[in-house]
Formats: sequence, structure tokens, C-alpha cells
Amino acid sequence: MTRLRLPQPRLALGFLATLGIAGALLWAAWITRAVATAQAPRIVTGRLAETIGKFVDEAARADAEPQAVQAASLAYLKAAEAAVAEMGGDGRVVLVAEAVLAGAADDATPELERRISEKLRQEPRR
Repeated sequence: MTRLRLPQPRLALGFLATLGIAGALLWAAWITRAVATAQAPRIVTGRLAETIGKFVDEAARADAEPQAVQAASLAYLKAAEAAVAEMGGDGRVVLVAEAVLAGAADDATPELERRISEKLRQEPRR
């Protein structure tokens, strides 16, 4: 019967160590490239107080039951929250314009108002 000749353990360990080092170097290169090419988040502002203030003014002028105004206000606030979260989902940082003390950022208020309107239109009527 013939005996199989297995490589020497020292050679196998050296081969595994070389593979491990090569794998670690490839991983390090991949991570370095991913971090170096990552884009900084885009910062935008939204005039949330002004947007909500417009809604409150319209609700105050409306001739409606208090429960209807309360339900509409709750729906509006939920839509505003969802719109801001959606805007921040694509890598943007959304700041409340009233809280920005210095620096410039793009104003996303028109987009915010459009998204809120879309969400309110999508909401089923009761």
C-alpha cells in the first residue's frame, strides 16, 4: 500500500500565514479606499417653524370643529416628521433653519413643503 506524503506542517503553516497576511492587506486597502472616497453629507436647512406657522394660521382661520382641527394638526405633524426623515434618508443632514447661527446651507423648505403636501394627500380620509 502506498502512503500519501503530506507536505510538511511548517510549509503548510507558512502558506496559511501568507494567505492570512495577503487577505488582511487586501481588506485594509478596501477599507482605506471606502473611507477615502466617502462623500461628506450634504447639509440643508428647512424653515420648519415658518412652515408649521402657515398651517396653524390656516387652521385658526378655518371654521371647523375643534376635534377636526386637532386631527388635522396631528396629521400635519406626522406628515412633517415623515417628510424630514425621508429627506434625511438619502445622506443629507436636515437642520432647522431657525437653529443655524452661522454658515450657509441650501434651503430645502420648498421641498419640505411639497413632501408634506404629498404625504397629506396620500393619507386616507376618515
